[in-house]
This record gives sequence, C-alpha cells and structure tokens, in this order.
Amino acid sequence: MRWFVIAAALVGVTEVVQRYVFNHPTMWGYEIIIMIGAAMYALSWGYVHLQHGHVRVDVFYTRFSTRGKAIVDVVCFLLLFLPVIGVFLYSSGSWMVHAWAVNEKSVETYWYPPIAPLRTAIFVGVFLLFSQGVARFIRDLSLAIRNRPYD
Repeated sequence: MRWFVIAAALVGVTEVVQRYVFNHPTMWGYEIIIMIGAAMYALSWGYVHLQHGHVRVDVFYTRFSTRGKAIVDVVCFLLLFLPVIGVFLYSSGSWMVHAWAVNEKSVETYWYPPIAPLRTAIFVGVFLLFSQGVARFIRDLSLAIRNRPYD
C-alpha cells in the first residue's frame, strides 16, 4: 500500500508544479490521484478487517466474554456481512467484466482513461475483504463451538 501513497504523492506534486510553477496543468493529474486513492482504499479493506480496524459499536460488545463476542460475530456475519459483501462482490464483479468487455472510459475529464483497471482493483479489494471475512467467520465459529481459539 505504501507504493500507492508514494505514487499518489508524486502525481500530486507533479500536478501542483505543473499548475502553479509552469502555468500548464495536466489533464490527467486529478483523475490519476482519484484512481490511485480508490485502488489503495479498496485493496486495504481485507487487511483492515484482519486487524479489527473497521468501525463497530462497542457499547455492549466489550462486556461480552470471548465466546460471547465470537457468537455475536458469527450471527452478524450471517445476517449482515455475508449478504452485504455478497452483493458488493457480485456487483463489483459485474462492473469489472462489463468495463473490460466494452472498454469503458472514465468521463471525469477530457482525457478519457480506461476505467477497467480501477474496477478490477475494486473487485479484488472486495474479494479480499470477503475472503478475510470468511476466515474470521471460521475462527469465530470454532471459538463459539469449542470455547477455545482456533489458532
């Protein structure tokens, strides 16, 4: 991920220098920064889930035992995570396939770059989040049933 941050910073600095020093802004700077940022966020979702970094309401959750937390996580996975991320996975996959099939272009600027690589990065990010969610579900289900951690 740090390479995405470095790339976005370099593109941003280039755009600023072009715009304010040379009075000749680029057509592609703004859109490249947006695409790099979107790819960076999407590809980090699974890692953030692994590190327990997503927002959760801890008013009651923190008072539960370890096994109680695992039971809540299993139920929330089945009722919330699986349906929502399943829809995101299906729709991002459909958008990705469509973008590659029709050679879809972005219309944010007059540069019209291909949007399929970004749609692919978003699909991969959703897939990684889904995979991490399934791995966490298996661990939580094991903890809920056996009352001891999986690993």
